[in-house]
Amino acid sequence: MSDMPNKRDAHRRERVRTTSAWLSIALAASLLAGCGTINSVLPSVSWPSWLGGSDSKKLGALPDIRATVTPKVLWQASIGKAQPGLAPAVTTDAVYVASLDGNLARIELGTGRMEWRRNVGKSLTAGVGADADTVAVGTDKGDVLAFKTTGQPLWQVRVSSEVTAPPVIGNNVVAVFSGDGRIYGLNVADGSTKWVHQRTNPPLMVRNATGGVLSRGGLFSGSAGGKLLALDIGTGTVGWESSVATPKGATELERIADVTSLPVVEDREACAVAFQGRIACFEVARGVLQWSRDISSLTGIAADDKYYYVVDDRGSIHALDKATGASVWKQDRLAKRRLGGPQIVGEYLGVVDGEGYLHLLDRAEGNLVGRLATDGTPATTQPTRAGNLAIWQSEGGNVYAVTAP
Repeated sequence: MSDMPNKRDAHRRERVRTTSAWLSIALAASLLAGCGTINSVLPSVSWPSWLGGSDSKKLGALPDIRATVTPKVLWQASIGKAQPGLAPAVTTDAVYVASLDGNLARIELGTGRMEWRRNVGKSLTAGVGADADTVAVGTDKGDVLAFKTTGQPLWQVRVSSEVTAPPVIGNNVVAVFSGDGRIYGLNVADGSTKWVHQRTNPPLMVRNATGGVLSRGGLFSGSAGGKLLALDIGTGTVGWESSVATPKGATELERIADVTSLPVVEDREACAVAFQGRIACFEVARGVLQWSRDISSLTGIAADDKYYYVVDDRGSIHALDKATGASVWKQDRLAKRRLGGPQIVGEYLGVVDGEGYLHLLDRAEGNLVGRLATDGTPATTQPTRAGNLAIWQSEGGNVYAVTAP
């Protein structure tokens, strides 16, 4: 047992050495391009496989399973190729989707019927944000475009940097996340700026394409440097800011400790997970830490009435007790499949891998119980839960609504 910490430390050092070589190439490109930080070139550089990226074309073999559940595609729609930063927005009766080549569409939630589709005339990198009245998307030039839910244009404004994540809409505000660390609160009526929240980015960070979660007027969003932030979406006032993880290490690479996925916000607590950090849950009103657990992840958290579920940066799936964070089970048979974020699918837990397979797990014990093939490409982000459905967009250009009868 005494050798275990040394083995873990050696593995970490090897990961750092491997990634340092990769980052040196990015830094050289950054300096040649006259960029001040490496952050500007991260989107165009393939991530190492241990970071969940797509530099390696070869995934691990699909494990043999004894399937007892057959996932069902309720509907499927084609919209156009996508990337992280583009994700479906699900409302009570509709799903809004966008593509890299500028397509924006509304799909009827229950049937998959495309109610309207238009091209906005610009390449899109972020979206969709939507509520009952307004739809918003963003571009790599910092343009924010808003539309009525019937498809008619409302306004267009420009923020200070590339829009990196789907906007969040609520309380007559469109919250927009830009690549320079700012969050803008724009007036939903005309796009005028109501407030701006700004924080300094660290020298190195993982690109965050997830945005935030709106709950009871609060905008909850993770940041570079390992913080979870709670803002009043109407005014931009900071309710609280708490540390999910604290940067550690001798190099900037080792000190990366970013929250890059959506938090889970429930009645009494808000939970988030950081890369090279931990999963932590806070009292939702004041941000007081309730419990934490050392797990590194890039892909997000799912929750049911008993457990939190998280995929760590090695591809293992964990179920944690909601009250204490104690381990309930761990499933590592999909560790080499480049898993995305987990989500509840009917009575099961689902994860989409790097080849677009949806894997279903029994929530009580973590056993693999079902599988569904899609178009062969990964999901752009963690699937969204809509009742018994899980809805996600593939990089290949399709939107899926899947259930598990």
